[in-house]
Amino acid sequence: MKKSFMLEDLDCANCAAKMERAIAEIPGVKKVTVSFMAQKMILDADDERFDEILGQAVKCVKKVEPDCVVLV
Repeated sequence: MKKSFMLEDLDCANCAAKMERAIAEIPGVKKVTVSFMAQKMILDADDERFDEILGQAVKCVKKVEPDCVVLV
């Protein structure tokens, strides 16, 4: 399943790259793109575990940038 999520208060491209690398390591993630310019995350992950993977991805975002919010 592939879904797009808007990000709020993503401060820099470096943080976006760190988020992308961390989320890509989550088991079940096929592909992830975090765009600083678009303030958007595109997550492609296993259908049956998508909600669980999304929860882990949100935790990765918060760990890198505590003020950033994933709009679900």
